[in-house]
Amino acid sequence: MASSPLIFTVRRSQPELVRPAAPTPREVKLLSDIDDQEGLRFNIPLTFVFRHESSMTKKDPIKVLRHALSQTLVYYYPLAGRITEGAGGKLMVDCNGEGVMFVEAEADVTLDQFGDSLHPPFPCFQELLNDVEGSEQIIDRPIRLIQV
Repeated sequence: MASSPLIFTVRRSQPELVRPAAPTPREVKLLSDIDDQEGLRFNIPLTFVFRHESSMTKKDPIKVLRHALSQTLVYYYPLAGRITEGAGGKLMVDCNGEGVMFVEAEADVTLDQFGDSLHPPFPCFQELLNDVEGSEQIIDRPIRLIQV
């Protein structure tokens, strides 16, 4: 007997840019020929699911992740840049420190309510993910969109 579909609501904050916590090198990095293929010029959505960690009880996970992301971008600064197109259509990363897109989301459902459906194909994938305008493009857009 099939179970009824799970109905829930997701509330999201406005997308914001999280920048590196410290100044980063301003440079341009050419993509390799393997990374710079016409057929690979798209974003791939990924979903990671984590259970509540008891050591985080008195901490705001959103603040912790936003701060950690900002610190991480200092070392992985190309991710805070933008992909641009150069001569002959060659793709490159403009390491400009503009930041990655960050969206806070909250759903009125628990992981346990999803049961075994947390494995691909994930039935509620589109309902959970934020579709930020322009995120389907890669040129002159944030390289990463992170929803927490």
